[in-house]
This record gives sequence, C-alpha cells and structure tokens, in this order.
Amino acid sequence: MITGSTRFIAHVGYPTAAFKAPMIYNPWFEAQGIDAVVVPMAVTGEDYAAMVRPLLRARNAIGALVTMPHKVTTSTLVDAITPTAAIAGACNAILRRTDGSLLGDMFDGAGFVRGLLRKGRTIAGASALVVGSGGVGSAIAASLAQAGVARLALFDSNPATAAALAERLRLHYPALALETGGRDPAGFDIAVNATPLGMDEGDPLPFAPERLAAGTFVGEVVMREEFTPLLRAARARLRGAGRHRHAVRDDPGLSRILRARHRHAGCVAGGGADSVLIRRRGARCR
Repeated sequence: MITGSTRFIAHVGYPTAAFKAPMIYNPWFEAQGIDAVVVPMAVTGEDYAAMVRPLLRARNAIGALVTMPHKVTTSTLVDAITPTAAIAGACNAILRRTDGSLLGDMFDGAGFVRGLLRKGRTIAGASALVVGSGGVGSAIAASLAQAGVARLALFDSNPATAAALAERLRLHYPALALETGGRDPAGFDIAVNATPLGMDEGDPLPFAPERLAAGTFVGEVVMREEFTPLLRAARARLRGAGRHRHAVRDDPGLSRILRARHRHAGCVAGGGADSVLIRRRGARCR
C-alpha cells in the first residue's frame, strides 16, 4: 500500500508498456516490508532534461531507473557519475544522495558479468571479445575490465566508436591489454555479441562461430528468443567438437535486479558505499 511515507524510484523512458521493473521490484518490496514503489513514467526525449532534476528534488525520491531513449542524456544531467558510467558514456540509474546531489551509474554490464560468474566462469585473467561498442557493449566492456580480464578486444561497425571506447577504458584500466579492429573469436575465453544482430530474420552473425574454441563462453544480449542464431550456431559448433559450451543470455534489467536481491536480503544497491538505494530496517548492505 502506498502511504504518506512511501519513497519512490522513478522508472523513466518512452514508451513504458514493456517495462518489467515495476512488476519485479514492487511485489518484492511488499514481501520484504520495504515502504517503496517503482513508478513508470512515460517521458519523451524533448521533455526529459527539463523534468528529471525537479522530479528528484522530492524528499521522498530514492532515484530513478533510466531506459531508452535517455541513457546517454542522463550522464550530462547528474552531478557525478561512476567510472563504469563514464566509460559507457551513459547511465541507466540515478541515485539521489543524502545531500540532494545526483549520482549516475550504469549496471547493464554488471548484470552480464554476474551471469557469467553464476555460470561458473572465471573472469579474472581471462581474455574477452566484445562485438559492439554502443551503450550496452561499452557497459559490458567496462564491467569485464573491472572484473579483471587481462585482454579485451573491441569491435564495432564504426571503428571510431570502438577506438573511443578503448581510450576511455585505458584511462581507468591502464594495465589492461586492449585491441580494436578485429572480431575473430579464436583464442578468446569469452566472446560477446553486444549488437542488435539477431533481432531480425536474416541478420548476419556478429562473429564466425566456426572459429570458436571448445572452451569459449558465448555471451548474447539479444532477447528475441531463448536461443538466437548465434547461440544455435555456437552449440552446433560445440557438438561438432565433441564438447558442450555454456551460453549466457543477458537481460540487463532483470540480471541487475536479481544481482541486488541476492547480494543481501532487503537491499537494492549500486556500486560503492554511496549507492545503496533501499535499505530495509535493520539490514546492512555491503
């Protein structure tokens, strides 16, 4: 029940019909006795910049979940951003801190990395190929770097986009071996499709599955179906090699919610000590 003391998280984007966060967060908040609610807000691009800061001045505002088409704009509207958001060049969450300032974060990549770890994969010291250097690809690359990959290759259909992402990564991770320009998955421990390829029938594959080694972990961000053309091709390649390959699908929003829920009962947290969004009475978030 919404009361006079209920705090809110705005879920901002346009259109809102496909939003899942209210259906996931709100029943959980109620079950955990957390007096908070996620509220979908249909805000178009032309109205977003003018409304987000006044909205989050409300004293019962916790922050906002931000989705298309506002992720890039958000990074210019907040007072500070996390390193991951800086590398991605976009934010999908805003925290209203105790002093009223706004902190932007990007956790699409964190959910993806969490999925890898839950599949039993080792990221620290691994090599990874990320195809696609847009918002999601940048976030995944940043989170893989934070998780300790030793070698990271970036590819984008626009070479300048991949090069710019590499430069942002170097600022924060100078010891990371970075390369751009190629999308051959041979020799990589992790290969990720962070492009829309696979959304439409007849799309080309983002990289050549026949070049995958038997131990490579294939990551996919397209959610059109459980097994996309890339994942089907990767499985067929493994069968031919006589090995079984794990394949991970990433739903960034859902992965993030589950990551936060399993991190500590009663907590929905971002990265760092200043990014705890919700705390149930008596609960501590690490």
